[in-house]
Amino acid sequence: MFSINKAHPWHGVSIGADAPAEVTVFVEIVPGDTVKYEVDKTSGYLMIDRPQQYSNVLPSNYGFVPQTYCGETIANLARSQTDITITSGDGDPLDILVLSEHHIPRGDIILKAKPIGGFCLVDHGEADDKIVAVLKGDKVFGQYNELAELPEGIRERFAHYFLTYKTLPGAENVCEIAYSYGREAAYGVINAAIADYALLTAGNA
Repeated sequence: MFSINKAHPWHGVSIGADAPAEVTVFVEIVPGDTVKYEVDKTSGYLMIDRPQQYSNVLPSNYGFVPQTYCGETIANLARSQTDITITSGDGDPLDILVLSEHHIPRGDIILKAKPIGGFCLVDHGEADDKIVAVLKGDKVFGQYNELAELPEGIRERFAHYFLTYKTLPGAENVCEIAYSYGREAAYGVINAAIADYALLTAGNA
C-alpha cells in the first residue's frame, strides 16, 4: 500500500532497520549548490536558508537522518567529551554528510549510507554533530570504514567548511570543532539522536 500524501522527510521516512550501521539520509544540498537549503520543519518542503558564504565549497552531499533529534541526550554526550560549554543540542535532526564518487545533481532525495565517523561542532554553545558517511555500495568511498582512513585532504575540507560556512569575511568564527570521532562513536551519536527523537515525539524533549 502507499499514501497519496507526500511523507514528511523528518517524521514520515524511516531511519532504517539497520541503524546505526546503515541509515537513511534525506539529502538537502549537494556540491555546487550556491544557496543552503534546509527542510521546513512544518511543511517538510525544502526552503532557502541562506546563500553559501564566500569561501565555502560544500565537500559532499549534505542532509539529515530522519527520525533523529539533537536534544539533551546529544548535549550530554558532547559534555562528556569536551570542556567547551554546551548549553543544549541544536534542536534539529542529526546532520550527515555523504561521500560518493558519483555526481548527485540535486537534493530532495533519500539514500542509504554507512556512517564512518563525525565531528562535534559547537555553534553558539549548541552541540551540532556532523556525521560523515559513505554512500551504500559506492565502489570508491565504500572501502572506507573509519573517518581516519579518509585522505587528509578530504578531512581538511570538512573542517574548513564547518568552521566557515556561517562566517562572513573578516568576522570571527561562530563555530568551533570540539573533537572528531570514528565509526563506533558515530553509532553512539546516532543512537543518542534516536533517543532524543523518541523524547521529542513523546512530548518530553
